[in-house]
Amino acid sequence: MSFFRLTRREVPMLNTASLPDLIFTVLFFFITVTHMRQVTLKVKYRVPEGTELTRLVKKSAVTHIYVGKPTDEMSRVVGNETCVQVNDKYADMDQVTDYVAGERNRMSPEDAQAMSVSVKADRETEMGVIADVRQALRRAGALRVNYSATQKDGR
Repeated sequence: MSFFRLTRREVPMLNTASLPDLIFTVLFFFITVTHMRQVTLKVKYRVPEGTELTRLVKKSAVTHIYVGKPTDEMSRVVGNETCVQVNDKYADMDQVTDYVAGERNRMSPEDAQAMSVSVKADRETEMGVIADVRQALRRAGALRVNYSATQKDGR
């Protein structure tokens, strides 16, 4: 009868030796996958709507130019006129030309050949400003220009 004697057993402790490896693996995954915003917007823009839209295929060879009214805190400094932003600063048309030419020179030859410029302009921006930006891009040799928009509802 002593063969069927019940004994109390303790639950073994959880082995946490591999926990740091797991945490660093997950951390490394999030570091490599996360895309950080590289440009601080100093202009506010509402994206216009369109009906015939296509997506950009290769985003590594895309340069962004923002056009719109300054944000509230920047309007105290520069006024309320429409501004053009490249990188993190306002630019006039000559600086836009220099910026796009510099970006093209930094790219590999394959990317420079496929380079396109994405203009993200406010829907209330005057067409004269957009035409000035296009002329500056033409002087820089950037002939592939995309304009950002959202899909218009079919109602």
